[in-house]
Amino acid sequence: MPPSLDQDVSDDETSLQTRTGLVLRLRNAKATDEAELAAFFDDVSPEDLRFRFLSAVQHVGHDQLVAMLSADDQRTQTVLALDESGALVGVATLAADTAGQTAEVAVSVRRDRKAQGIGWSLLRYVAQVARTRGILRLQSIESRDNHAAIEIERELGFSARAYPGDPTLILVEADLAGDASPGT
Repeated sequence: MPPSLDQDVSDDETSLQTRTGLVLRLRNAKATDEAELAAFFDDVSPEDLRFRFLSAVQHVGHDQLVAMLSADDQRTQTVLALDESGALVGVATLAADTAGQTAEVAVSVRRDRKAQGIGWSLLRYVAQVARTRGILRLQSIESRDNHAAIEIERELGFSARAYPGDPTLILVEADLAGDASPGT
């Protein structure tokens, strides 16, 4: 069952039900969320941190957090997913190019909340946001070892190909201009 969106939560929030039945409250990150976001990334597995940042990151630093929180609604947006208790369980960042035609997406899920449909639902939601903004192509750069993420992206209609110049990476891409694009 696809996740369902409820736009009536508030002007700043959206409710989303994952395909496993988990209800999430989504909202855009604000500059005041830095401490909560730092604590969230401390609860992401080391392997998932490596996949998210494509390096051996042990701790997400201030500069990386500020970059995620410095949202420019036209180009960059970070979405926080909170469970029914208000705990931050997932984060998705969408960053568009200056032309607004191509955007990169990155999704992270807290280690103890994996396999609950959070990542799949966040990716689908961000694809819908990107399509609404007129973005034509959604991309994710993945480690070849990140089989779980690549499989989720393929389920949502993304295609995968070698990343130019780096045999350890895969470029996963979705055409948002087509009728059967992700998020529809």
